[in-house]
Amino acid sequence: MVIKPILATILVQGAAFAAPCSPVPFPELSSPRAVTSGPREHFLANYFGINAWSPDNRYLLALETDLKDELPDGRPCTVGLVDLEDANRFIPVTETRTWNFQEAAMAHWLPNEKDVFLVNDLRGGKFVAVVKNWRTGEERVVPHPVSAVSEDGSWALSINYARLYLTRPDYGYAGAGQNPRRGVVFPEDDGLWRIDLKTGEAKLIVSCSSLKDMVPGVPETGLSYICHTVISKDMKRIYFLSRSVSQSMEGVKKFKGVNWHTTAFTCNADGSDVRRCFPDGWGSSHFNWKPALTERDARTMIVTCNWQNNVYTHVEFTVGEEDKAHQVGGDAMNFDGHCIYTPDGNFISGDGYWDDKFFRHWKMVRLADNAVKDIGDFFVPETYRDVYCRCDLHPRWRPDGRQLAFNSVHEGSRQIYVIDARNIVFSR
Repeated sequence: MVIKPILATILVQGAAFAAPCSPVPFPELSSPRAVTSGPREHFLANYFGINAWSPDNRYLLALETDLKDELPDGRPCTVGLVDLEDANRFIPVTETRTWNFQEAAMAHWLPNEKDVFLVNDLRGGKFVAVVKNWRTGEERVVPHPVSAVSEDGSWALSINYARLYLTRPDYGYAGAGQNPRRGVVFPEDDGLWRIDLKTGEAKLIVSCSSLKDMVPGVPETGLSYICHTVISKDMKRIYFLSRSVSQSMEGVKKFKGVNWHTTAFTCNADGSDVRRCFPDGWGSSHFNWKPALTERDARTMIVTCNWQNNVYTHVEFTVGEEDKAHQVGGDAMNFDGHCIYTPDGNFISGDGYWDDKFFRHWKMVRLADNAVKDIGDFFVPETYRDVYCRCDLHPRWRPDGRQLAFNSVHEGSRQIYVIDARNIVFSR
């Protein structure tokens, strides 16, 4: 058996939250079904939590490749669409050389431009973002790669993917598409950039050097860098990580002998009001903003971190109330999961790394009472156990709450799966 069935078992974890009289029922979820197939590998064209559906919900943004267990290192893959209304036909659109198995190519649909998506690429020797109309073939080039796009599609965030490659080859881009600033521990002219997607104008809003006194010390041989950015649903706030390594990963076998420190921050959309989220040692790994159904919701996040310097788990907090951060789901959620909210904000889910039997576990938590429900367990074949080329589930919700999509290898190759959902309620 390579996938265990979705379970109906619900556990109530912890007594910190009183259950309401009539808690919102858990979503009804179908069994997963593949929407892509071999012989080539397919996976969603962006990172977990990012919408992959076209505005009419007909197409999923996807990547297609022959690579399974090798870093891309600048080799191209195909960017295309899965037509969910035409027998899941894969429609090739373009190619990209800036991709990896973790964040894919950071493709985003642009909501105010019909049939248009944005995808990172290498053009003219530079890392850029290409805005592409997949029907007409028309395109324009934004002279910076993107790491996150605002809800209205008007602006984006950018980081240094060449520097990221020196520290995390499984997340950065190979080649000289950006200046990685080798040998500079805390660059003054690099960090978190805000990009106008119409004009291409870039502004450095948080430099690495500006965070120097807010993060743990970095040795002279090390590198500090900014990564993993997300924009709040009301577009007023940004969450990002400042990470440091004790040395470059160049010539290092995977992660051996390299020490990491991670500090989580939020700031305003213009880079002002930079705030630390947690004390030293808590770190942070995965996270997403809550749907902005209220003003407070818009400042609330689900995060995985080293809760109270004790256990890696799922934590919810609100900007401005960081001291009130609380664990979600109790001990059942004590793992580093790719955490996302349901579109109604009533639930979170997290899918973790494989256990000692090579199963990935995916669980959902009802926030009102901390009840936990298993979504499923997914087997990882030996081919996909390389840490750089692993296939995390990386789930995301369709904006209307009718489907989940994720990547998986439980049937023997890297493919895209969907789960149908019912009972998502958009009022609270």
